[in-house]
Order: sequence, then C-alpha cells, then structure tokens
Amino acid sequence: MSAAESEVEAPTSPSYSSYSHRQIMLIMSGLGLGLLLAALDQTIVSTALTRISQDFHRLDLYAWVVTSYLLTSTASTPLYGKISDQFGRKRIFQAAIVIFLGGSVLSGLAQNMYQLIIFRGLQGLGAGGLMTLALAIIGDVIPPRERGRYQGYFGAVFTLSSVVGPLVGGFLVDAASWRWVFYVNIPVGAVALVVINRVLKMDHRSSRSKIDVVGSFLIVGGVSLVLVAVQQAGSATRVTGTTWAYAIPGLLLIAAFIWWERRAAEPIIPLHLFRLRVFSVVNVIAFIAGTAMFGALLFLPQYLQTVRGVSPTVSGLRMIPMLIGVLLSSITSGRLVSRIGRYKIFIVAGTAILTLGLGLMSLITVSTGAWQLAGMMFVIGLGMGLFMQILVLAVQNTVPYQYMGVGTASTTFFRTLGGAVGAAVLNAVVVLKQKDVFPHYRVVYGAKAQGHAFVYAMDQAFLYALPVAALAFVLSFLLKDLRLRSSLGPERASDTAPDEGPALAESAFG
Repeated sequence: MSAAESEVEAPTSPSYSSYSHRQIMLIMSGLGLGLLLAALDQTIVSTALTRISQDFHRLDLYAWVVTSYLLTSTASTPLYGKISDQFGRKRIFQAAIVIFLGGSVLSGLAQNMYQLIIFRGLQGLGAGGLMTLALAIIGDVIPPRERGRYQGYFGAVFTLSSVVGPLVGGFLVDAASWRWVFYVNIPVGAVALVVINRVLKMDHRSSRSKIDVVGSFLIVGGVSLVLVAVQQAGSATRVTGTTWAYAIPGLLLIAAFIWWERRAAEPIIPLHLFRLRVFSVVNVIAFIAGTAMFGALLFLPQYLQTVRGVSPTVSGLRMIPMLIGVLLSSITSGRLVSRIGRYKIFIVAGTAILTLGLGLMSLITVSTGAWQLAGMMFVIGLGMGLFMQILVLAVQNTVPYQYMGVGTASTTFFRTLGGAVGAAVLNAVVVLKQKDVFPHYRVVYGAKAQGHAFVYAMDQAFLYALPVAALAFVLSFLLKDLRLRSSLGPERASDTAPDEGPALAESAFG
C-alpha cells in the first residue's frame, strides 16, 4: 500500500439501514428523475433558442441562455459534494431540486433576455446538485460490488436525457410555447421530491465542520471566468483581448484556490486525493470523454437540420441509434461489473470504441445514407455507455467513505467542464474551417455550397477530437484494476488490490 493511499485510509462507515431491492428501485426512480431534469435541460433549450431570441429581439444574447446554465451547474458541482459530505445527502439533494424548480418557473415567466439568462443561471445552480448527488446517494446506499448494475441505468438516463432533449424541446415549441420547455420540469421535479422524501431514510449526523467560504469563492469565480473566456474564444473563433480579460483572472483565482486548499482545515476538494492513481486518472478521462461526447451531441442535430433538411423533431428521432447503443452498453456493462467485480476492462473497451466512433464520424458526407449514419451513432453510443458511469464507480470504490460526495462530484465536474471546453473549441473549429472553404465550395457547388462547407468543417472537428479520445484510451491502461468492495463499510486498500499482488497494484499499468 502506497503512502498516498495510507493518508486517505480509514473511511467512516455509513450508519444507514440496509434497503431491499424494491426500496432501492424506488430510490433509483426518484434520483433518476432528478438526474433526468439536469441532463435534459442541458440540451432541451437548443431547439427553442431561435424562437426565444426572436420574441425578445436579442439575437446577440442567444448563446448566453445556454452558457449561464452551464457556468453555474459546472462551478457549483464541487460545492455540493463537500456540503453533502458534511450535512447529509438527502436534504441537500432536496434543496437542489427546489432551486432547480424555482429557476424553471422563473425562466418560464421571464419577460426579457436578461431575466432569462439570470434565471437559467439559478436553474443551473440546482442542476449541479442533481447530477452530483444522485450518484453520491447511490454510493451511500449500495456497496461498490453491487453498484455497477444500478449505475448502468443512470448512464442510460443521462444520455437518454441529453439525446432526446432537442426532440422534446422542438415538440413543445411547435405544440405550445417555448415557455413550456421550462414548465415541463415542474411535475417531474415534484414527483422526484415526493419519492425521495418518502423512501430515502438516511440518518443525518450533525457535523461541526465549517464550510470553506474562501475556497468556495475562489473555485466558483475561477471556473466561471475561465468558462466565459472559452465561450468567448469559441464564439469569436480566435483569442481576443476580451478573452484574456476573463481568462487571466480566472486562472489566477484557480491557482489561488489550489494554494488555499493545501492549507484549509476543511478543503472543498482534498488535494491529497489526487495522489490516488485511480482518482486522478479517472478525472482526466472524464474531462476528455466530456469533450468528445458533447461534441457529437452538438454537431449531429445541426448536420441533420441544416444539411439534410429535417425538422428539429425529426433530427431528435434520428439520434435514437445513439440512444440504443448507450442503453445496451450501459446496462450490460453495469451488470457485468457487478458480476466480475472489476471495472478496468470496460473503461479500456469503451474509450477504444468511442475513438473508433469519432473516426467514423469524420467520414460523414452530404450524401451519407441513413443506415450508415445510424451505425456511426450506434458506435458512439456503445462506447459512451460502456464506461461513462463506470468512471464514477471506480472513484467511489477508491476514495474513503467520508469523501464519497467529493469523489463523485469531482468526476461529474471534470466531465461537465470537458463538455463546456470541448463544445466551445470544436465549435470554433467548425466556424473557421467553414469560413475557409466556403469561397471555393461556392464556385464548385453554387447554391449548395453552405451544406458542403459545413460537412467538411464538421468532419475536421471530429478529426480534432479523435486524438483527444485516443488519449483517453491510452490513459485507461494506467488505471489500477482494484477489486470492487462488497460492503459499504471500510476495507483496507490492500484488500482491494488486484489478486496478482502488490507489485502489479503499484505498476503504472496495473
């Protein structure tokens, strides 16, 4: 056992009573609804943005309706992990639902673009807790050895919500009003509140720990400014003075956060956790995977609508092959992880398939057949479903119990941050490449030049994402394949090391 691992040993056992399978499934239903809300609202607004901007006559603020949600949901994620570790998961999860629903109601009632941007930020503030705490509560209730099959369902819910978001949004805009994109959250959130309140019986033990106010300010401010800088650079397709005006203070605040956390009595993110190889490698893979996943979800609906000429609703339906791939692989991998008690093979295989899928995506043309495109999307979904939720499981199996919330939040945070950065960077690639080739394509293709130029630019973006995904595949070999614990209580790290012995456990490729 390494010195780093010994520093974070001796986890505290949870004091919660055991749950039957029926109770766990009821808890899962409530948590799943919360996760569905958070993931759905990342993409559901995309098909309503044009109508919203037209109603408020502010096309210049179009992107900020998405950015404000992304900023607050990403920046608040680590805070939820730490706060829930101190004050109990159930009440903080319920508070996150209430905040999210409040933001939804206010967003639906917004009378101008500035109000909508602010209320979307409030909605994102609640969403950060929904995504993090749903997975952390499962970590409280189910031992790691049994957790895989349940988290497989969560992986399916997350991707299902992200994929069908544009479809649901398009339907609501066409059938009712863009305001119903936000109002639809209310009944779903209310059901989640009732289920969690009645079924989840988690004992809260009062904590004398203090909230790290300075650390909270530094990380929220730093991450927010950096994300704004990335969004600005992506929109402008180049680094401008405005970009640096956000980026430099943001990076300084993040550096100050790291300095402060090394000295804080109750750090938001205990930095010594990064000495654990599984924790650090998983978070890097989560960042990279978020970049690739959100890139695919960003461009494919746009390709279907602008190049193939289908409606927003139909473009959502065309994404179903990706959903099928995620459903099959996430549920299957979850069950197999629980059966064999190991996780590394699924992360290796998933990152490999995701890399293959991005390579196939770079071959899309204006005339790619429907079945060919469906096959490509199925491969992408298959890869994502194999490993996305297994990353969370690997971290939860590694960190001591008292850091369950922090560990879960870290993986969610890095995945969402990767998605935000990836979406901005890849969007900049598409805009630049499209602008470069359009004059030539106009001579060759005439009135059809725009579609051909977009397809070329999109393919280039997938080619840029390809080595990034390949890096995740290479890094997956650095994971230590620790045996999944069979109880919620403490087990020594040596007991969870691979059967082959300590030498292999400490190997870079263990």
